[in-house]
Amino acid sequence: MQLHVILPAESPATDIHELAALTQEAERLGYDGVWLPDHLLPPGPYGPEKYGGVHEPLTALAYLAAVTRRVTLGTSVLILPLRDPLLVARQAATLARMSGGRFVLGVGAGWEEYEFDAARADFATRGARTTSALRLIRQLHESGGGPYEDAFHSFDERAVFQPVPEHPVPFLIGGNSNAALRRTVQVGDWWQGVGLGPREFAGHRARLRELSGGREIHAGARIGWDDDGRDVGRDVGEVREEVEAWRAVEADHLAVWFGSPEGDGFLRRMRALAEAVGQGDRA
Repeated sequence: MQLHVILPAESPATDIHELAALTQEAERLGYDGVWLPDHLLPPGPYGPEKYGGVHEPLTALAYLAAVTRRVTLGTSVLILPLRDPLLVARQAATLARMSGGRFVLGVGAGWEEYEFDAARADFATRGARTTSALRLIRQLHESGGGPYEDAFHSFDERAVFQPVPEHPVPFLIGGNSNAALRRTVQVGDWWQGVGLGPREFAGHRARLRELSGGREIHAGARIGWDDDGRDVGRDVGEVREEVEAWRAVEADHLAVWFGSPEGDGFLRRMRALAEAVGQGDRA
């Protein structure tokens, strides 16, 4: 099972250089990937309880690609129906080229209606437009242009797309709903559950296998550990046991958010877990 890090992008006080230093340390410690969240214009302050994504994730990941060599770089998750899929296709392809194929485009359909209203995007059709956008991006990454037509997008054979990535960028679908599982089977390569326990995850994974007819999908989950206030009393031994429980249900990856970046808490916990599970032995 791969162990990944959800970077602390919930506070405007955390600048990109701090995130870069944490990413480099995660790579040194043997973690397999790092992820950034996304909220475009939330109706309230960024913070750990609700809205993450202070730094625009694709721009920030381009910076992180330049200061790392091994770790997977991904969005967990980009709210795709708020964005122009043609632009996202170019951003994703560019990131893939810059990083040597290490970028994973993690997407969700979104849930905060206020952001859709602000962006003049249709909240009701967000699921269908997410699937459509992913199909369009994959078409461009595989063919380098047109023609293409569906209910939301259309262009003819004159369309030219560059840069074409060496391999199509993998798509991660985030979410626990039946719609998210169906979207994963239709257009996804990875799936990431949120707020699930290992037993619930195993049920969702079984459902994915049933829907996909056995096609292999890289399935994982997110957890959090913050002993600076929200999770006081939970020590690294307990978190190590939780990691082992995820291994037991054969999760392909487990992404861990280590709490607030203030002080040394995030870095301390990230180092402690790596040591507890022997992650550094793989660096």
